[in-house]
Amino acid sequence: MELGAGEICINSMDADGQKRGYDLELLRAISAAVPVPVIASGGAGSPEDMLQGLTEGCADAVLAASIFHFGEYRIADVKAYLHERGVPVRMPAAMTTA
Repeated sequence: MELGAGEICINSMDADGQKRGYDLELLRAISAAVPVPVIASGGAGSPEDMLQGLTEGCADAVLAASIFHFGEYRIADVKAYLHERGVPVRMPAAMTTA
């Protein structure tokens, strides 16, 4: 019997809260091994970390908390950063019309 998981969220506890980036090697290994979308969690300290999680880590999505909770970055700014680098993101309507 197969259980159909919709996605898997990988939280590297070693990196969680450290703001030094995701565990890219772990993300690559899991992304290559599972047929469902992989979400990276734990370690994001900057928009660049998020970009690396998506590109080098092969994650389908990224999760971040403290960089937003403590006001270091705004969600709209990170989305714009990723969008400018070719990453498909859901943009607010105000950002897509000019």
